[in-house]
Amino acid sequence: MLDRLSDRITRALMAPFALPVLFGVYLALRAMVIAAAVVPSSDADWYYAHGAMLAHGLGYLNGRGMPTAFWPVGWPWLLSLAFRAFGVSIWTVGAINWAASALTAWLTLDLGRRLTGSELAARCGLLLLAVYPNAILYVPLALTEVLYTALLMGGIWLMIARPQWLATIAAGLVFGVATLVKAQTLVIIPAIALIMLYRQGDVWRRAPHVAVRTLVIFLAAALVIAPWTLRNHRELGAWVTVSTNGGITLLTGNNDSARGGYTPDDALVHSIDPLKERDEVAYDAQSRALGAGWIKAHPVRFVALAPLKVWHLWGPDGEGQWAYETGSWAFRAAPHAFLAVRAINQVWYWLLLISFVVAPWPIVVARRKARVRVVDWWLVAYVVALFPTAIAVVFSGQSRFHYPAMPFVCMIAGWLMARWLARRGTFPPS
Repeated sequence: MLDRLSDRITRALMAPFALPVLFGVYLALRAMVIAAAVVPSSDADWYYAHGAMLAHGLGYLNGRGMPTAFWPVGWPWLLSLAFRAFGVSIWTVGAINWAASALTAWLTLDLGRRLTGSELAARCGLLLLAVYPNAILYVPLALTEVLYTALLMGGIWLMIARPQWLATIAAGLVFGVATLVKAQTLVIIPAIALIMLYRQGDVWRRAPHVAVRTLVIFLAAALVIAPWTLRNHRELGAWVTVSTNGGITLLTGNNDSARGGYTPDDALVHSIDPLKERDEVAYDAQSRALGAGWIKAHPVRFVALAPLKVWHLWGPDGEGQWAYETGSWAFRAAPHAFLAVRAINQVWYWLLLISFVVAPWPIVVARRKARVRVVDWWLVAYVVALFPTAIAVVFSGQSRFHYPAMPFVCMIAGWLMARWLARRGTFPPS
């Protein structure tokens, strides 16, 4: 019975009509949630308002009308371009994110092929992402995650799939825009470059070429980031590369109240509140000094917080629902349905995550059996997952920060699914 079922699933996924159906389901589900008309709140409201501010030529200002760099400018700037073209509305936000999610779908499929070496695995990965509820629920939200995921994956795809120098420059430009959305982005590039170096052997001969490619990517990214850095120096009187919220992010994760998550109500955090609106550069420096000082004074506590931070990052999922609770008619109309989706999503997410955690062992065994190098592009998925994990260990864990890694989690889970189908069935999967 299982043999027949696996054969049917494999035949369906490998059929000529499968890809149009997969993309159709993926995009239709995301188009449907846009109709929920989620009114921006919290962080999303800030991004939305400042995107509108930039679209109207009013500058990038804080609550007192002074120039700011507290939040990275990338997402409000990109929103402002769309607002100028299509008008300031939540429907414009939905359209941008829908288009970005469509790009993510294609990148998930193509990177899945390259990371796993299997067409069936790539299609399984796309299927797993297509019906992943939290990824669907994010599309109407004016948050950074949907667009940032597409940018991050686009830069990685250009590094992996296009070795030409023009594509290398393009990768740097994409990573530069992604850095203006999330400031820590560039730290992932050297890790991917190391995989690029070791996957084909002959390391010493290839090292100069990989080093030059990596340098070109950084230089191209710098071309994108530099104008904003210069603006910050002109307006704030300090060399602020992207944003001034790094210090408070460190402090809110490392204080006496810290339990692994974001703790903005700690007394140490509140002690510097008067600086926040008056001088954000000083606020950033003072909060960074307080956070670093707390870590230095409590090294054992800092180490003990690491597992809790990782749990806050990777344990819960489904936070996309929160915005619907306060800002959508759909939640008010069917709150129990949303709660059921949240529960289903958590189970789905944990199944994906478990697959991702256990997959390296069978991948290594399979590659050794096939007499191919263990170090290859599949490791990129784990680099992308380790990227927010390392940041969380230093700062704090928040579940939405694992969002950009989830397409890669689905790729690896798709490989396990394809492996199961191939073992249970008789249909050659390709």
